[in-house]
Amino acid sequence: MITAIERPFTSASFEQYLNEKKLMGSHCTTCNKDFLPPRAICPNCHSDQLTWIEYSGKGKLAAFTSIFIAPTAMIEAGYGRDNPYLAGVVGLEEGVKISAQILGMDAGKPEEVKIGTPLQAEFVERGEGESKKTFLAFRVE
Repeated sequence: MITAIERPFTSASFEQYLNEKKLMGSHCTTCNKDFLPPRAICPNCHSDQLTWIEYSGKGKLAAFTSIFIAPTAMIEAGYGRDNPYLAGVVGLEEGVKISAQILGMDAGKPEEVKIGTPLQAEFVERGEGESKKTFLAFRVE
């Protein structure tokens, strides 16, 4: 559950783990709370005694929205008015929640999207060469 590799609790480290196809968060050893995305200081007890924890990536859709007016990065990925996408909040089996793109459901038909749908983490690569980046998404199981 906790990795042997010690990295600082930064967004860069979180992105490195995504590149490795790992969904990592932080665990406070003082109050036993977990955080995703990871935090360097526990927002619950303000301790700095944290360790990395790897999540299964299994969860359920807790909330969502269909996005038709996309930001630049999503337009570059092919989304927009004619090709909307879903963004949602996913509650993982381990009890934490995170927002991400939701794959495998029709964003153009939000009435068919159901809260509680089982999802699995997926690591989506976008860009090429030096600008290639891995993003967290969740796909219908």
